[in-house]
Amino acid sequence: MNPLNPSPSTPVGGDRAVPVVRVSDTQWQAVEDGVVAGTGDASLRPDGRLFVSIDAWHRAAFDRIAEAVLADLPAPLHTLVDENDHEEAAAWARLGFTTERREWGHLVPTDPRTTGAVPCPEGVTIVPAGSAEEGPLRELDRIVRAEVESTVGWRRMPAEVLPRPTGDTVVDPSKYAVAQEGDRYVGLVRVVPFLRQPRIGLIAVRADRQRHGIARALLGHALGALHASGRTTAWAEVDESNTAATALLAGFGARRTCSTLELVRR
Repeated sequence: MNPLNPSPSTPVGGDRAVPVVRVSDTQWQAVEDGVVAGTGDASLRPDGRLFVSIDAWHRAAFDRIAEAVLADLPAPLHTLVDENDHEEAAAWARLGFTTERREWGHLVPTDPRTTGAVPCPEGVTIVPAGSAEEGPLRELDRIVRAEVESTVGWRRMPAEVLPRPTGDTVVDPSKYAVAQEGDRYVGLVRVVPFLRQPRIGLIAVRADRQRHGIARALLGHALGALHASGRTTAWAEVDESNTAATALLAGFGARRTCSTLELVRR
């Protein structure tokens, strides 16, 4: 059964009698005196994790929406909270959610005077974003994702919630710069140029070419391109267990600014 399409919700009542209605496969609404007092949303990520979120005006609406969502969807369910938002974290804890992992958020400077010069390893060249051949790029993406899944597991990697065909993980090839060695691509970096803050979504190098400075060269190239376009900082998230990625960002002067908790209810 599709976890996002079970039987419809029934209105949920309680002390404040805030009714909740499931308005679509992925959304719930609490309506109070004809006004939407809160919404609940669900999204199924490509790796199979089912994430839920609730935005409500007050605790009663939050609790009623949560009751409906938990009744409609199968476990395990995941959610993300700002670690400093103690009230929201406590609300999810009341529902039986516990911490699965922590993700650190970093601001990374782009100015070469701060990041320093980053030469490419001998025999490696960087193919700028938008210039990579799509077929080899997709092949490299499949290879590095399989290598990640066979080691630490893709669930330990930051994930964007994006609609995509099954098995298609390169949504927009123009966002990728790649490292080329000889006749093959050996590493990639994806930068999403959000208006508010560009985001470094992924840096990955083939397992047999790691520890040769390729990831550092890719990140240096990406930051240099952002600096040339007038952007002073970029955003990056790293799982706290990923010490290699944390060290890579630190080498460019990245500053840790926040942390996000992934919670799960099994």
